[in-house]
Amino acid sequence: MSFDLPALLDRSDKKLLAAMRIALGWLFFYAGITKVLNPAWSAKGYLASSKTFSGFYSWLASDAVLPVVDFMNEWGLTLLGVSLIVGAFVRLSSLLGALMMVLYWFPVLDFPKVEHGYLVDDHVIYALVLLYFAAAKAGRHYGLEERCAKLPICAKYPWLRAWLG
Repeated sequence: MSFDLPALLDRSDKKLLAAMRIALGWLFFYAGITKVLNPAWSAKGYLASSKTFSGFYSWLASDAVLPVVDFMNEWGLTLLGVSLIVGAFVRLSSLLGALMMVLYWFPVLDFPKVEHGYLVDDHVIYALVLLYFAAAKAGRHYGLEERCAKLPICAKYPWLRAWLG
C-alpha cells in the first residue's frame, strides 16, 4: 500500500472547492427563493437609500424599472444558487453573480467613507469567491459540468464549454 500525499491533497482540494461551491450556492439559493416566495419583497428601499451613484440607483428604483430589477434579483440569486449547488454553468453564473455583488456593494458605500467603517464587506468577499469559482472551473469538481462536457453540443462547440464551465 503506497501513500501518495500530492494526490491525496489534490483530492482534498477538489472536495473543499466543491463544498465551498455548494455552501455558497445554498446561501444564494436561500436568499433568492425567500424573495421569490414573498410577494411583498422589493429592492426599492435598498436602491433608494444608495449613497454612491445615487442617480443610477434611483433610476433602478423607479416605477418603470423596478419590476425588472426585482425579477432579476429574485431569480438571479435563486438560479445562481442552483447553478453552484448542482455544479452546472458555474463559470457563467459566477461571473454574473460577481457583477451582481458589485452592484449590491455600491449602495452601501458613501465614497470615500464606508457605512460600516470598512471598504471590504460581504459583497466584495462573495464577488471574489465567485470569481475564484469561475477561474478554478469549480463545477468540474463533483458537479454536473463533467457530464455536460460529454454532450455532443460541447464537442461540436468547444467555446461553449469554456464559457459555461
